[in-house]
Formats: sequence, structure tokens, C-alpha cells
Amino acid sequence: MKKILISDNPWQTKVAITRNGSLQNLYFESHTSRPLERCFFRGIVTTVLPGIQTAFVEIGQVKAGFLHISEIDRELAIERMSKATPMEEIKTKVSPRKIRHTMEMGKILKEGEAVLVQVNKEPVYEKGAKLTTCFTLPGRFAVLMPNIPRIGVSKKIEEREERDRLKEITLKCLPEGMGAIIRTSAEGQSSSEIAQDLKYLVKTWNTIKKKFETAEAGEKLHEDLDLSFQVVRDHLDDTVEQIIVNNKESQKKLYKFIKNIAPEYSNKITYFQEPPNIFSEYNITQQIEDSLEKKVILKSGGSIIIETAEAMTVIDVNTGRYTGKTTMEDTILKTNLDAAEEIVRQLKLRNIGGLIVIDFIDMMAHANRQKLYKTFEKMLKEHDKFQSVVLKVSEFGLLQMTRKRSGKTLIQQLTENCSCCNGFGFVKSITTQSHTILSKVKDILNTNDDPKKNITVGVNPRNFDHITNIEYNSILELEKLFTCTITFLSVDNMPIDQFMLEQK
Repeated sequence: MKKILISDNPWQTKVAITRNGSLQNLYFESHTSRPLERCFFRGIVTTVLPGIQTAFVEIGQVKAGFLHISEIDRELAIERMSKATPMEEIKTKVSPRKIRHTMEMGKILKEGEAVLVQVNKEPVYEKGAKLTTCFTLPGRFAVLMPNIPRIGVSKKIEEREERDRLKEITLKCLPEGMGAIIRTSAEGQSSSEIAQDLKYLVKTWNTIKKKFETAEAGEKLHEDLDLSFQVVRDHLDDTVEQIIVNNKESQKKLYKFIKNIAPEYSNKITYFQEPPNIFSEYNITQQIEDSLEKKVILKSGGSIIIETAEAMTVIDVNTGRYTGKTTMEDTILKTNLDAAEEIVRQLKLRNIGGLIVIDFIDMMAHANRQKLYKTFEKMLKEHDKFQSVVLKVSEFGLLQMTRKRSGKTLIQQLTENCSCCNGFGFVKSITTQSHTILSKVKDILNTNDDPKKNITVGVNPRNFDHITNIEYNSILELEKLFTCTITFLSVDNMPIDQFMLEQK
């Protein structure tokens, strides 16, 4: 069974979801800065680049967001392009299905004009926020698509009759021109509950459109619910055993929220009196620390190594100390299956998206590779709400997959680049650093038009020890070469890759 643990403090709200005591998902929200994902803005187009079919849109943030032509909804594209080309000509030349392939960003958006946009993905590294005009508004049972007239149903709802029933209810509740994606939580729900959810979402959309008409450039028009309410809305179902909150006021607000959207679950929310810290009591703090490590130990004794770069994530599976009790092939299969289960958990927990390559341990039997693939795909479908595409395990044991990106990874949320290695994961050796400093000192002396007799060089204590003990003869050679006296000083706060030179 699952538990939702909410740690609400004056500086931050953290929400953890556990299954049988194991941390599955972790969410953060600082009270000094709000997430951008799903927010609506009145954007101003600053640059249109037809060559890459992209427009940059100012939304009042540090960096302008970028809007690719694939994120322009079809109706907006046709409306804008018809101003440059008659509508009849567009429809006669191109079939409706192929209109998107003939769209030109330069004919859709113009620099300086206002456009309603929604943040699709948070800014990542040096990239600004990814924007879209294919809008979505999430509710408890459905996700409203106000400008995309299409009805979709969660793949996890498998019964054909139920899928048809939900589609019919949704169609009756939606205004013309709108669409929706029916969520897994809608399965078995009454038509009145689904209708109420959709009515609220449509009302929210109308409010956003009204605000857009009078808003200032870059103004935020709408943002999603507070973090704890979002998590409860998205995860509350029969599998949730308890919702545990450490803040009395938050408990009251959540109780009212749940009483409104799902009164049958209102008895599941409880208050946790601190101390001890709620996350420490349920072993969440330690599991968060473990999730920042590259190496994860498996139940079987094997391990996985997770390396994340900007373009992709690579996961390596090792048998470790696990030797099994039967054949080598069975031992490898057991380790790979354990790894598959843990990888699904880690992908959710670390919020890893994009291209992912998993190097499972090589298996000779095709049947075992097929079993691993089916098991991994099933686990993703059952336990991960984000969309993913998985290719079959290759003969080399490699499995390639993609997983939808959403917000920042756990590493990005909890850490920052090391001031010494700048994110590379390594620093130059003390020998290399010392040689670099000596080389720079020599360069300065070579280019000095007014050489001084006494030179003082302040360096990091580690560099000082190495240079004065190991490279002492090098200092004497420099003094002889430039006819000067060079004195090295140990400076406690000096960065290891820098130095300070003073001439007298």
C-alpha cells in the first residue's frame, strides 16, 4: 500500500510517496519561488527563426521561452497562415492531415505580437522554458485540452465498454471545439462526478482567456494548485493507505480539499506531531541521500550505476556479490529482473527523462531477453504515470527507451555544480595545478616590461606544499632566468586553481 507524506515548513513543502516503505516519488516546492510548468503567460514574441521553425517568447523570466512549430496548435496555425494565404488555397493544396507539415513559423507569428502560451517544460541548464499553444488543464478525472477537439483515454483503462462509456460522458460535457484526456482515476466514476470535474476546468479556461485580454506583457495568468494539492489530486485512489501531514493548518486545508473532490477518502488524512521529523521517522531522509548517489545496491546483491548527461542517461547493471544458486544464466536473469524493478523506481524518483540507455548484463537465451523486456515494460505501465517508449533488448544486452521530461531532475533540485570541478566530476591533480601556476608566473615575467626584483605569489596551501617541496629547484631556475627573488605564500582561502602575484 502507498502512503503520501507531506512535510510542510515555512521555507519549503516536500511531498514523498512510498510503497511498502520504499520511496517512489519526491516533490519539492520552495515558498520563495514557484515552478513554471503548466503556468499560462501573456507572452511577447521577440524573435522568429524560420530556419529552425522556432520563436522566442518573452514571458517575464530570466530567459525567454522557446516555442517550436510542433507546439503550435493546428487551429491557430491555420488561422494565422490564412492571413498570408487564402484559406481555400490552403485546403485545396494540402489535405488536413498534412497541413502541419507545410506550416511556416514566419507566417504564424510576428515579432512584437502578444500570444497566449503555456510552459510545457521547466528551463533546463542553458535552455529557457519550453512553451506550447496546445494547452492542457489537469483535473482529477480528466485533462482538458481547450483548443484540441480530441478525446483520449488512458491506456491503463483496458475494458472496451468502460472506455466507450467514459468517451460518451466526456463528449456530452465538453463545449464544441474542446477535447480531453480521460485519466485512469476516471475508471468506474459516475457521470456526475466527471461532469463536475470538466465543468470546473472549462470555467478555469474561460477565466484565463478573459485575463489575457487585459494582462501586461509577460504577466502570469494562471498556475496550478499548490504542490500538496497537486500530488493528492493526481495520486489519491484506493491504493493510498494514508495521507500524513506534519502541519495542522495544512491538514485542515487538505481535508477540505479532499472532502470536496473525493469525500470517500477524507478519513485517510492524519496529522503527524513532530518531533521526530516526519521524513526521518519514515526513513525518507536517508532514501533521499541514497538517491543522489550514482551507485544503487539491489536486493539480490547486484548494483546499478546511473550516469546522467545533458543529452541522455546511461544505466549500467552489475551482478556484484550475487552468485545465485543455479546456473550462470539464471543468476544473470535474476539480477536483471531485480535491476528492472529498481530502475523504474529510480527513473520516477530522480525524475529522469529524455533518452535512456540501459546496459543489462548479457544473456545468451533469447527467451530470457524477451522476458526481461516484457517485465520492464509492464512495470513502467503499472508504476510510472509518464509516457515512455521502450525498444526490445538487443543481443548486446542494451535496452533503449525514452521517457517524458517533466520539470527538473532530483539532482538539479538538490545540488549545484561543484565550485572546483564545475560539474565535470573531477579536478586536476595537484601536480597539474602547480605546474599551471608556475607556467603562468613565467608568462607574466616574460611579458613584464618593468621587471621587479622581489615577486610574491600567493597560492592554495596544497599548491604551496607541492611547489616549495617538490618544485623547489624550478623556483630557483625561474629566479636565475629572470634575475629576481620569488617568494611563495600559503593563502588559506585561495581557490586551488588560482594564485595572486605581487611585484615590488
